[in-house]
Amino acid sequence: MSKLSAFGNANLDGEPPRPASALPALSTADKSKPPPPKDAAKEGCLKPLPYVQAHHGPRPALAPFSKDGVGAALSDTPAPSQPGSPRMLAAMRMNSAGSTPRIRPTTLDIPGLTKSKVSPDGKIAQRDVGSKLVIVMVGLPARGKSYITKKMTRYLNWLQHDTRIFNVGEKRRVAAHGHGMRVSSAGLERIPSGLRQAVENGDTLPQIAAKILINGESSGGAYSPLNLPSPAGERNESAIVDDDSQEKTLSPAKTPSPAKTPRVEVNSPGPLAPTPETNSDENDPMDQSASFFDPSNKKAAQIREQCAMETLDDLLDWVVKGNGSVGIFDATNSTLPRRKQIMKKIRERAGEELNVLFVESVCQDKNLLESNMRLKLSGPDYEGKDPVAALEDFKKRVAIYEKNYVPLGDYEEENNMSYVKMIDVGRKMISHQVKGFLAGQAVYYLLNFNLAPRMIWITRHGESMDNVAGKIGGDSELSANGEKYAKAMARFIDKQRKEWEIHRADKIAHTHWPPVAGDHTPPNPYFGSETELKNFCVWSSMLKRSIQSAQFFCDEDYEVKQMRMLDELNAGYMEGLTYDEIRTKHREEFLRRRSDKISYRYPGPGGEGYLDVINRIRPVIVELERMTDHCLLITHRSVARVLLAYFQGLKREDVADLDCPLGMLYQLEPKPYGVEFKAWRYNPDRDDFDHLPDYKLRRAAPPAIDI
Repeated sequence: MSKLSAFGNANLDGEPPRPASALPALSTADKSKPPPPKDAAKEGCLKPLPYVQAHHGPRPALAPFSKDGVGAALSDTPAPSQPGSPRMLAAMRMNSAGSTPRIRPTTLDIPGLTKSKVSPDGKIAQRDVGSKLVIVMVGLPARGKSYITKKMTRYLNWLQHDTRIFNVGEKRRVAAHGHGMRVSSAGLERIPSGLRQAVENGDTLPQIAAKILINGESSGGAYSPLNLPSPAGERNESAIVDDDSQEKTLSPAKTPSPAKTPRVEVNSPGPLAPTPETNSDENDPMDQSASFFDPSNKKAAQIREQCAMETLDDLLDWVVKGNGSVGIFDATNSTLPRRKQIMKKIRERAGEELNVLFVESVCQDKNLLESNMRLKLSGPDYEGKDPVAALEDFKKRVAIYEKNYVPLGDYEEENNMSYVKMIDVGRKMISHQVKGFLAGQAVYYLLNFNLAPRMIWITRHGESMDNVAGKIGGDSELSANGEKYAKAMARFIDKQRKEWEIHRADKIAHTHWPPVAGDHTPPNPYFGSETELKNFCVWSSMLKRSIQSAQFFCDEDYEVKQMRMLDELNAGYMEGLTYDEIRTKHREEFLRRRSDKISYRYPGPGGEGYLDVINRIRPVIVELERMTDHCLLITHRSVARVLLAYFQGLKREDVADLDCPLGMLYQLEPKPYGVEFKAWRYNPDRDDFDHLPDYKLRRAAPPAIDI
């Protein structure tokens, strides 16, 4: 039996697989000449694939003349104990043309670069669950899990793979504060019909609304009780507590009575109606100090468990039933029982085909850990609290988790589970059986993380002769104004580089470890690890107007390089045309592009679209994440839009219409808490750049057409 079978072999509908004896036998005639399926011509299938029976039972006995299970001769073909490797990675599905199951490969899907009948846009089709991915975060608090999840989400969404974070802490805070709790689709199925419609419509329930109980029953009211069974299922007698949690066994005889059961209230417009079995204290918001995470606090443990399983249900609803490609389960998941519980639920709801990758973040650097803890004090759990008391309380919380913490390792390897362990934000990486295209993309991205302070500048080339003529594309040279801009930019960047080094030296001189209460921003431990002047790279495209914009940077002080990946979007047949010519001569193409600009590709040899640009500059993004040096990218409008969309996490619909005019310099500084953004505009009167403190990226007003 497969080692992962401990998590269940249920199919997508939650039904256990039929034993081999229950499957219909195929006669010799059937095998040699299968009957044609009904309406095969209409379905576009010539004939069904032969039925493949998967073995989920114990290994069959060895053949009488076999040696060590290999077989006495090459002609021996004993029944395999499990499917071959391609079948292990594929989903067994029913052929639409008949009753014969077919094997679907879990191949790559890249928006803009691949397409099929079920996925004309290159996105993963809803039915291809085997190509989707669930990422389960693992690690103690203040280890950078949320930082990692946000960066991975930003990267995968930028690649147009729909990715979403499902954070247990957010739901836990809502539940413990009594502000209401969003119910997942799985939870809605257990809600009485009298309330389901109101919940689905987002209506506010009356003040006597029934209460959602955690492993308990409603005390009464005008509505039917909302009976939520244990998230682990009624067959499971143990409740795995971990929100981060510790393991705690609740036998049926010791199940809390309704009077003692914690309640998560549905939003109500007024005070809660009292019930005979409750008092006002039970309805008050719960204290979420370190004691809330103590395993002996059964009430809090049940809330954390319910919130975790509800959050996982939300994730599976989105990935399995919806159009999501990657769901990230963001919680500590620091105990082995919790991780077993997660895998059990995933296999029960999604079957064996859904790919699961565990990602653990470990901090061995004491300075980095201290900095992470300081960042936690500005989070929602300690908002408005005294920083000294808050830090002490948070360290108590971490100590509680450490008592039951089980890192990824032996168990996952024994059960062939995919995982990657990230130590000190990329200083060291350990991976095990990483499978699938999306999982490989995620791990490759994680390999290039670093927190080194640095500047990344993005700008368009100076004004070109084609800009003056109103033409798109082409390879013209700079105009007089463009050359003036290039000279001013070289002077300005040189000045900013020197000021940044002065600021860094000041930070190093005033950095103290550990940080003290009242520090506005926790110091970045990487500031103290470098004393030499940072290198500065200047990257341009291979088009004349971009190369000429970088010509005034001294080769002794800057590493100047041209990259074809930074070239402007190729307009195919439209290269060299004006906006008016495109609108009048190619009206149909103009309207097609306007309707879906991000997916549109220009016709003709070499014609590109924004999705092509995204995939073209993916190596540039990974290199910017990997390198610790400063970098200036002198590129073009479409490429600048795509670069800014990545660093600012812009939505898909905003990328192709982002306002990105000539004369703008965008400054980005990666920080432990995100990306700091500044904008500068060239002032031709002063021949210098003005800082725009209130500048916000926005969509441009729709012109007749733009590239």
